[in-house]
Amino acid sequence: MADDCELCRLEQVLFEADEAYVRFDNNSLARGHVLVVPRRHVADFFDMTAAEKSRVLELLDRAKAHVEKEFHPDGYNIGVNVGRTAGQARMHVHVHLIPRYTADVADPRGGIRCVLANRMKPSH
Repeated sequence: MADDCELCRLEQVLFEADEAYVRFDNNSLARGHVLVVPRRHVADFFDMTAAEKSRVLELLDRAKAHVEKEFHPDGYNIGVNVGRTAGQARMHVHVHLIPRYTADVADPRGGIRCVLANRMKPSH
């Protein structure tokens, strides 16, 4: 646990397990945007233990069921930023579950690939 890490503090917890927990994102991009976070302070997704990864995925499914029931989105984006170059601002692993709603953007094609929009090739 890192004293200065926002994600090490168990705040706004929706549900939890021994290895991880689910909370709402303080920088929400959509209604119901949640984070799945391992309890251990680890920066890189690939440095999590197998047990942590397994629990994070289990909680991701549980989070999806919760968001589905409470917010009724039309789709989802799931994302993990690994390293500052990839946009990771909080150096504690967290998996985003971002609910998507019809017409929340003009053209959702490309989905998560649009983070590198200028590199996206037109689909045929």
